[in-house]
Amino acid sequence: MTQSQTDHGMALFGPDFPFDHAAWLAHPDGLGQLPAAAHGTEIAIIGAGLSGLVAGYELMRLGLKPVIYEADRIGGRLRSHRFEGAGDLVAELGGMRFPLSSTAFHHYVELLGLRTKPFPNPLTAAAGSTVIDLQGETVYAETEADLPPLLAEVQDAYDRALEEEAGLSALKAAMRARDHARLRDLWAPLIRAWDERTFYDFVASSRAFSALSFRHREVFGQVGFGTGGWDSDFPNSMLEILRVAAGECDRDQMMILGGADQLPRGLWARKVSQPVHWPAGVSLAALNAGSPRPAATRIARSPSGALSVTDRWGHQAEYPAVIVACQTWLLTTSIATDEALFSQGLWMALDRTRYMGSSKTFVMVDRPFWRDRDPATGREVMSMTLTDRITRGTYLIEDAPDAPAIICLTYSWEADARKMLPLAVNRRVELALESLSRIYPGLDIASHIRGAPVTVSWEADPNFLGAFKGALPGHYRYNRRMFGQFMQDRLPPAERGIFLAGDDISWTPGWAEGAVQTALNAVWGVIHQLGGTTPRGNPGPGDVWPERAPPDLDGGE
Repeated sequence: MTQSQTDHGMALFGPDFPFDHAAWLAHPDGLGQLPAAAHGTEIAIIGAGLSGLVAGYELMRLGLKPVIYEADRIGGRLRSHRFEGAGDLVAELGGMRFPLSSTAFHHYVELLGLRTKPFPNPLTAAAGSTVIDLQGETVYAETEADLPPLLAEVQDAYDRALEEEAGLSALKAAMRARDHARLRDLWAPLIRAWDERTFYDFVASSRAFSALSFRHREVFGQVGFGTGGWDSDFPNSMLEILRVAAGECDRDQMMILGGADQLPRGLWARKVSQPVHWPAGVSLAALNAGSPRPAATRIARSPSGALSVTDRWGHQAEYPAVIVACQTWLLTTSIATDEALFSQGLWMALDRTRYMGSSKTFVMVDRPFWRDRDPATGREVMSMTLTDRITRGTYLIEDAPDAPAIICLTYSWEADARKMLPLAVNRRVELALESLSRIYPGLDIASHIRGAPVTVSWEADPNFLGAFKGALPGHYRYNRRMFGQFMQDRLPPAERGIFLAGDDISWTPGWAEGAVQTALNAVWGVIHQLGGTTPRGNPGPGDVWPERAPPDLDGGE
């Protein structure tokens, strides 16, 4: 089972908005209450991914009727592909590794009783062994002590750069202590220092790396440490990386046995024993007649002042509030959205969001043959692999010695993902096998493959248009506008009642925790909009916003 947040200590408590969403969820007083007259009110939720279903589940418990719209399938980018005969092992085409610091996310993992185990990241016990292949030279390691001097120097330089340039240990201490005042004091200067500078600038200009060669920076980009190479993030704002490091998103990562999509699907089907207003045993599935409504194609303000949502087949309904939990680009490409619903500054932020491309290709194999030992070297015959070749990252996922297992042959980003974009799945497999054959000569991986392979290119999916946001330098202000949009008291009436949610408006895009936190912010916004209250002993995110809001760089507050 997942290690509890109490034992782990670290949480994604900020740093931009230091609020403990997991503690808000766990409090015995609950999230809030609504006036009796509001009970049963329909609230539209666009998108049946994790964020939409967390919001729907909590609003249902409060006595509202969430009406879910979905363009494709329940789960969003928690998309699990099940191979016949693979048991609890799946190909995770979207989110696949979830840090223990994602405490609000793990609240729902534990609520649903899902089973987890450590993800086989490089140089972890779960991986067993790691191979790093660069410029045709291969290094085999079972622990960090096995790394050659060059790789050890790279890892040490990154650790020192984060400490010397950003005071990482102090940030972590403040997050562990849930000390919002101290965290704000530490984080505000870093926002001003690093929002308009790239990750690569941080690496290249740091004292730790500048004392080393260009080759050290190149190696860091190619293979990195923790979850793999970092070069696809080099153009991003350094703040993106500081958030990951401070919140330990790249450490202590878990996988969900049976598939990550069990989480959104579980929330969809879960029966609530003691809901407000609804009879015991109510579920989102039951309230939605067993299936979400078709894709939303228009959002407008009706003459009555309500929000009107039209679906793909022309059905129109009005709601006092709408939560938009799809990726923000869809508001200009797939959903005709009245411009007056958002300010021009917010539209700028939504349209300038940069989504990163990502590709994965998986196969099922007869057994975890990589655990075989080469009699000549004593090494495992194949390992979790980081390389500068087209595969970039290869992950080996197993459950039992003699049971079918799964290989993520290639997990790549941006330029490497675009190389795969026009290729059919079998050609992607061929290219990956060809690349791996140069690293493991004589090993016949293909002979172990069973069934049909599966692949994804998120940028080619019209319902997503990319894997997740990667904020560029100068995007802090945009992110602040999107994240804080749930605070609507100061907005003109024309912009109230529509709430944004999802990891792409969070401060931690690509991490499921951001999807959960923004969903809960939207829940608070709907409670507030409908005249509800939060318990005095359990204030919500909007209640503490005035004192903890992310710093305003322009002093407009």
